[in-house]
Amino acid sequence: MIIKNIYLLGIGGIGMSALARYYNHNGLFVAGYDRTPSKLTGELEDEGIEIHYIDSQELIPERLLKERESSLIIYTPAVPKESTELNFFQNQGYRIVKRSMALGLIASQKRTLAVAGTHGKTTTSTLLAHLLTHSGSGCTAFLGGISKNYHTNLLLDKGDLLVAEADEFDRSFLQLWPDIAVITSSDADHLDIYNDHKTILEAFRDFAAQVKESGSLIIKKGVDSIVGSSAKAKIYSYSYDSPCDFYASDIKIYNGGFFDFTLNYPGGSINHCTLGIPGWINVENAIAASAVATLLGVEPEKIREALAAFMGVERRFDIRLNTPVCSYIDDYAHHPKEISAAISSIRNIFEGRRLTGIFQPHLYTRTRDFAEEFAQSLSMLDELILLDIYPARELPIEGVTSSIILDNVKLKNKVLISKDKLMDELKGREIDTLITFGAGDIDRFIEPITEYLKQRYNV
Repeated sequence: MIIKNIYLLGIGGIGMSALARYYNHNGLFVAGYDRTPSKLTGELEDEGIEIHYIDSQELIPERLLKERESSLIIYTPAVPKESTELNFFQNQGYRIVKRSMALGLIASQKRTLAVAGTHGKTTTSTLLAHLLTHSGSGCTAFLGGISKNYHTNLLLDKGDLLVAEADEFDRSFLQLWPDIAVITSSDADHLDIYNDHKTILEAFRDFAAQVKESGSLIIKKGVDSIVGSSAKAKIYSYSYDSPCDFYASDIKIYNGGFFDFTLNYPGGSINHCTLGIPGWINVENAIAASAVATLLGVEPEKIREALAAFMGVERRFDIRLNTPVCSYIDDYAHHPKEISAAISSIRNIFEGRRLTGIFQPHLYTRTRDFAEEFAQSLSMLDELILLDIYPARELPIEGVTSSIILDNVKLKNKVLISKDKLMDELKGREIDTLITFGAGDIDRFIEPITEYLKQRYNV
C-alpha cells in the first residue's frame, strides 16, 4: 500500500506538527484537526497544510474520503476516545497509528540517535541536532521544541542520521530502536500512565534494551543503575563535573550565569567550551549531546564552535527580557524538579533580584501526585501567582485543584487566580524579575506579557 495522504488528529502539538512538516516536505497531501488555532498551526497553514478547528466529520477533506486505501491517520494520545473524527476513521476501516509509531517507522529507515529522560531531553536533542548541523555532519531531526537557531521543530537532511526526542509518555519511546541513545533522567512522572516510579524505571530499562547491540548507550551518572543487565549496547556515563566517561572540569562562571569549561571524553578533552545560553543545567545537557557527537567522530574544534553558537529552545529557560529594571524568563517546567532547577539557575544569574513566578499546573493527576513537591519548589520564589490546573487530556478529579499546592507554599505573597485575570494581576504589581512556568496554554501569555513589560518599564 502506497500512502499518499496524511491526516493528523492533534496536528498542533509539537511532535505532531514536526511529522506534518516532514510528510508535507516529502510531497504527500497533509491535513489535520486541532482544538484551537495557535502560532504553530498558523505556520503549518502558511506552509500549505489544511487545518480545521471543529471536531466534525463534515470537515474532513474530501480527498481522504475518496482515497481511504492510500490514507494514513495519525493521532496523539491527547485526542479523547470520544472524538467524532477518530471514531469515524475507526468505523470506516482507515489505517490509524499513534504519533510514536509514525515516528518509529520513519526512524527505522535511518541511523537513529534518540534522547530520552523525564527532564532535559528537549534541550539535549535540540543541541545534538545543532552540533551535527553546525559541524556539517547534518541530520534529520524531530524536536520537542522550537530551535532558536533554526526557528523550527524539524530539521531535514539527505544523510542517514536522525535525531529524535524519545518521549516516555505512554511508552512512546519503545517504538524506537536507536543506534545511539541518551538517558538524561528517570524521575517519577506520568503516574497516570505508569502508576508508580518502579514501572517508569522498567520502561526506561526496556528502552535501554532496544538500543542496538552494535550501538552506544549514554546515561547520566547515577541513573545508570536502572539499566541492569538489560542493555546490549556499549554503555557510557556522563555528568556535570563528576569524573566518568564524559564530564566537565575547570568550570568557570562569567557574565552572571554563562559557563566556560573543559569537556572531557575518553582519550581527550576540549578546552574552553562555552554555551550560547546560561545555566549550569545546560552544561550538563551539552556534555550529553557532545558525547554523541564525539562517538560519531565530529571534530573537537567543530564541537566547541557549535556549542558557542547554540541559542537554545523556545520555552526552555527562554530569557525574553533582561534589563537592570525588569527581566522576564519563560520556561516549560511542569515537574517539581524542573521548577527547582530553573529557580536555582535564575537565582544565580539574577542575583539579589526579587523573583515573581507564575505557574500553571499541568494535569490533575500530576497535581495530585506531586502537590507537596510543587509547594516546596515554588516556595523558592519571593512571590507566587498560581493559575488553575490545565487539564489537557484529563477530566477533573474531586478535591484536586491548584489550592492543594497553594495551601502548602511557604510564602506570604501568594495568590490563586484564573488565567483571564492574569494581565490585570500583573498590572497591579511592581515586577523585578518574572518567570512563567507550565506546559499548558500559559504559552499564549508570553507575547502579551513581554510587550506589556517592555511598555511599562520602557525597555
